[in-house]
Amino acid sequence: MDETRSQAYMRLLSMNSASKEIRANPRLLIYGECVRIEHPEILREFSKGRVALAACPEGEHINVISLKVASILCRVDLEDLLVLSVDGSPHCVQLHHAVEEALKTSRSPVRVRHLVIYKGRVSEISKEAVKAARYLYKIENLIRKAYDLE
Repeated sequence: MDETRSQAYMRLLSMNSASKEIRANPRLLIYGECVRIEHPEILREFSKGRVALAACPEGEHINVISLKVASILCRVDLEDLLVLSVDGSPHCVQLHHAVEEALKTSRSPVRVRHLVIYKGRVSEISKEAVKAARYLYKIENLIRKAYDLE
């Protein structure tokens, strides 16, 4: 793959689901668009050897993002998939949910890693944490137990 092209800015929704580029390099990074602006060095690091595609749930509906990811998963046998976003963003967290939904829809066995950037550091987030983030009641109970508020 052309290294210049791989470092170029590419949008998830503009990429063909069975793109020659993805088929040639079945290692995918889907990242929140703000990562490119706020943390370019982290994006560069995690883009190495991957097709890096930007998405922004603030301007693109989560269902559209999820369908695009599911379409890719159904058409290309990915080696792995990273999801990278800033932590604390009500929009970026939806990228993680969209990918998990795409996995269910496509039944793809691809290994997915969820990563968030918090105070300039990257942390891996479990699939369980991504799922729990959808349930405020569960989060409330975890907080109450952690701080002995019950």
